[in-house]
Amino acid sequence: MTSVSATLAAFVHMPPTLPDSALLAGRRSLLNMVGTAIGGSGEAAIDKLAALLPVFSGPATNTLIGRPERADMLWAAYINAASANIFDYDDTHIPTVIHPSAPVGPAVLALAETLAAKGKPVSGRALIEAFVLGAEVTCRLGNALHPMHYARGWHITSTCGIFGAAMAAGRLLDLSPSQLVDALGHALAQGAGSVETLGTMSKSLSVGQAARGGLMAALLAADGYTGPEAPLEGKRGFLALHSDAPDYSAITGELGSRWEILSNTFKPYPCGVVLNPVIEACLALHAKGGFGAADIESVELIGHPLLRQRTDRPGVTSGRLAQVSAQHAVAVSLLHGSADLAAFSDDAVADPQVRALSDKLVFRDDPTTALDAVQICLRLSGGREILHKVTAAKSGLDHPLSDADLAGKFRDQVTWRCLHLKVDALIAALESLDDAVDGAAFLRATQPAIFPE
Repeated sequence: MTSVSATLAAFVHMPPTLPDSALLAGRRSLLNMVGTAIGGSGEAAIDKLAALLPVFSGPATNTLIGRPERADMLWAAYINAASANIFDYDDTHIPTVIHPSAPVGPAVLALAETLAAKGKPVSGRALIEAFVLGAEVTCRLGNALHPMHYARGWHITSTCGIFGAAMAAGRLLDLSPSQLVDALGHALAQGAGSVETLGTMSKSLSVGQAARGGLMAALLAADGYTGPEAPLEGKRGFLALHSDAPDYSAITGELGSRWEILSNTFKPYPCGVVLNPVIEACLALHAKGGFGAADIESVELIGHPLLRQRTDRPGVTSGRLAQVSAQHAVAVSLLHGSADLAAFSDDAVADPQVRALSDKLVFRDDPTTALDAVQICLRLSGGREILHKVTAAKSGLDHPLSDADLAGKFRDQVTWRCLHLKVDALIAALESLDDAVDGAAFLRATQPAIFPE
């Protein structure tokens, strides 16, 4: 068998010309990631991480997106990745549900900003290309392990994302194929992430570590730090550790001709991706009206079994847990007709009406239902029923968010953070990133002053 590690390393070292569609998808993914990093940058978990900087950091040289502080290169990658993913508002690869931009984007941005400071700026096109290559490695590894990997409890964004971050950074550092294999080995030595941490501050640790660890892996390889010859396919390598039967063809098949970034989607709501059709249906029911909270006796949710497995979380007590709770998502969107960042806050969770309605949810599994589809049945007093079905949720591969949608989402997150930014100029810079001489220059415009209360 041809070495999977060597094949990926050779691909990253000398890729084919990336199609315009892949570069466009990469640029859109970076725009979305910067927006979600701004939106998440003021969360309590990020505040606590940033407070550790004086103890653990080197010289403060790099941008923390959405925050006034600066950090060293590795910590900047870590905190920006944690910020980008903390609200679960970032991108989602289909079918693995990996969020590839959170670990890969901050790693390449931190490295590019550092190189620019040394007089070696990375062009916007080169930055996007490195990002797309890193996302490709991340998602192909996910394809090889899906669905068993996540079902076993591994947080696939972190466990696969650290390899993508290493390859993206290695591309910018122009590592040789053998050095890229070393970088994969260093990523293997540092990877972690458990689904058990979802809905808690702990989740952000593995996402941040994926970006930081991947970047460090590439830097170590560049300095001659060596690793195993087969970090991915070895007898005790990444694939064997995480699956009894990994699909090697999902990693190397059509490599360079089929691009996984084209299967990346963007969330319209800050929550787990399987809740997208649920919220869409509830918002439609709210808009249609004809019922009040007191009229609802039960809400039946008919969907793929994975919906129940991942989101059956009654009685949540925090906004972070609410992001992965169907009970909360249904109640808040039905009652208030909103599913924005405020709808998944601690205050929204504490709303007595929301809590009361969330107790009335029941699941019915239907394996024939697609992951981006759902049917909701409201059973009302007097025996009346109201049905609503979503066959393909907005933001899926068949109904992607437009550029205008992404720009609107970006603006909403700046508003949520109450930050003073030149938003239109920042969006324009990201939308024209392909033409930038210094692909990291826009980062300076993400550090604002916060409006006084």
